[in-house]
Amino acid sequence: MSGQNVQRLPAEQLFQKEIQALIENEKNPVPTGWQMSPRSVLTYICGGRAGDVEVTPKYIGNKRLVEIAISTLVTDRALLLIGEPGTAKSWLSEHLTAAVNGDSTRVVQGTAGTTEEQIRYSWNYAMLIANGPTKEALIPSPIYRAMEQGMIARVEEISRCASEVQDALISLLSEKRVSVPELGVEVPARKGFSIIATANTRDKGVNDMSAALKRRFNIVVLPSPDSLEAEMEIVRTRVGQLSESLDLNARLPEEEVVEKVCTIFRELRAGATLDGKQKLKPTSGVLSTAEAISLLANSMALAGSFGTGAVTDYDLAAGLQGAIVKEDSKDAKVWEEYLENIMKKRGSRWLSLYRECRELNG
Repeated sequence: MSGQNVQRLPAEQLFQKEIQALIENEKNPVPTGWQMSPRSVLTYICGGRAGDVEVTPKYIGNKRLVEIAISTLVTDRALLLIGEPGTAKSWLSEHLTAAVNGDSTRVVQGTAGTTEEQIRYSWNYAMLIANGPTKEALIPSPIYRAMEQGMIARVEEISRCASEVQDALISLLSEKRVSVPELGVEVPARKGFSIIATANTRDKGVNDMSAALKRRFNIVVLPSPDSLEAEMEIVRTRVGQLSESLDLNARLPEEEVVEKVCTIFRELRAGATLDGKQKLKPTSGVLSTAEAISLLANSMALAGSFGTGAVTDYDLAAGLQGAIVKEDSKDAKVWEEYLENIMKKRGSRWLSLYRECRELNG
């Protein structure tokens, strides 16, 4: 299937030219099982040059945190990325794996329904009944395949997995081998095997990770963007990338539009205005950077499908209403107070957006 017909390409295909340039211009030692050196992985993630190819930054934030994450993968320790929703945990996990292995698709998505079989292996039951346990009937999990091949597997939202599923990971990370008693074999992990897991700090009460499991990981906490400018840069970059892969038929939002969305989100998230002079009631939702990106993409879709192709306050208000006022009826009140006490008093630059939001919230 051609890349043009795929809704979302994996990172290694989307940035194939950059990865290839980094491999071809490699000047540093490459660890066993890796396709480029740790320094080149850092360049791929944080941006730079590879020969005459410009490498775009994939993660905009603290470079030292990325260095710690990459150096963890060189050791025999697994990596756990923790943070608020929308702090680019999954995004960083995917790009790290794409750079190190050239394949980011060995993924287990953690949910309440994730089973131990999805961590270890399962069976083709038709073949199992017909011929008994055979290697052909075995269906290896993404982690099993990563161990066999000496590559990195990803476990998304690990804290959403039940405790018995998390416990299955403890033995895999400790013994570095998976046992298949039905076949009487053990598959040892080849050099280069590791796991990158992500966990959401808002999900602490779902299935707390045991101390035993946490000890198997090096933990890197990814913070929310520390300034308005940093958050705007992340939002601009990701909205630009999204618009290239989707048929939105709209122009990228103006700088002022991005600034307004990021300002509103940061203030409602922090419970105070950016200058710290006025306290606010926060909403029940997180209002993450990822949601700001999604909001602007939706506004572009509205503008492209039903407007002039330029994102207006009319399009923006619809997105804000949906993002801020969710199921919790209190959010409508919080949003109304923000409109009347903050946005309305910000002058002519905000007046049109205030009117459109006020009409929808009324």
